[in-house]
Amino acid sequence: MTITGTENWVTVGKADYLEPGELMYVEVEDEPVCLINLDGEIFALNDTCTHEDASLSDGTIVGDEIECPMHGGAFYIRTGEPAAMPVVVRTEKYKVRKHGDDLQVSLT
Repeated sequence: MTITGTENWVTVGKADYLEPGELMYVEVEDEPVCLINLDGEIFALNDTCTHEDASLSDGTIVGDEIECPMHGGAFYIRTGEPAAMPVVVRTEKYKVRKHGDDLQVSLT
């Protein structure tokens, strides 16, 4: 773990591991996180759907949204905001950075 200022950066994998259009589940400080490669840019959202207890990393990328595998609700990948019913509560969006060859996530 690398600590920079008040942010705790946790290495979750290699920066080039996730291909465009792919999702990956990781845990950061015991939090479930869904990594998403959207057109070459990596985003990190809380992996648990806010509508039901379902893993977003088992979902599908549709345009700029991630669709929950349980009921088809969706979140905007770039913001974590609800994009389609039955989702009405946003999910947490986390900071992501490439640090050398590593991909790192910060929950703060």
